[in-house]
Amino acid sequence: MATEPSVRWRRRKDSRPGEILEAALDCFAERGFAATRLEDVAARAGVTKGTAYLYFKNKQELFKAVVSRYLVPAIEQFEAAARAPGPVSELLAKVAGMFVEKVYSTPFSALPKLVISEASNFPELARFYLDEVVGRGRRLITSLLRRGIASGEFRKVDVEPTVYCMIAPLLFSALWKHSLGPFDAKPLDAPALMRCHVELLLRGLAPDQPVRHGQGASGRKVRITKRT
Repeated sequence: MATEPSVRWRRRKDSRPGEILEAALDCFAERGFAATRLEDVAARAGVTKGTAYLYFKNKQELFKAVVSRYLVPAIEQFEAAARAPGPVSELLAKVAGMFVEKVYSTPFSALPKLVISEASNFPELARFYLDEVVGRGRRLITSLLRRGIASGEFRKVDVEPTVYCMIAPLLFSALWKHSLGPFDAKPLDAPALMRCHVELLLRGLAPDQPVRHGQGASGRKVRITKRT
């Protein structure tokens, strides 16, 4: 029968990778990728540098593990939500709300800014982030837009640039939080931003109205034509 100290030691050993990843996330958020050293992460995690190397062979692998632990599960939840039945407008709103809860409101909201600021210096990490996070997000939004167009819920639009219209305010919120946000006297209301964003987006995606006549400001009848 294992003694209590040995059980505690085993439990501590099993939790070390998670503790190192938490420390790495904090260090990356505070210092950026280039300025963070593996020994800084080890010290913050309360382990030796050698122990950190037992789990992660270099800083690049450590960063990939941080993304895989924190951001990828959030992307998987977004993908699951997007596959649900129902109006696409509601699914888009749900994904935007989940972004606030699962990314913006968490410590790993710092990762987008870190990647963008250091992508040119670390192209391997940039490509990894594009594949594991950005690419999956683009595919998710693309599938929802095409689904909405196919069902007639949305008008026909150029899907590729519209995807970026959807993503841009989400990315902005995370960048703002970790750049100018801390110095702004009026904090960003991320949930309100997402509600406004989704409303504007859905108005732009709404099907064209049939040609009809209406009243102009002068009281004269004006012709309202279809959008092209």
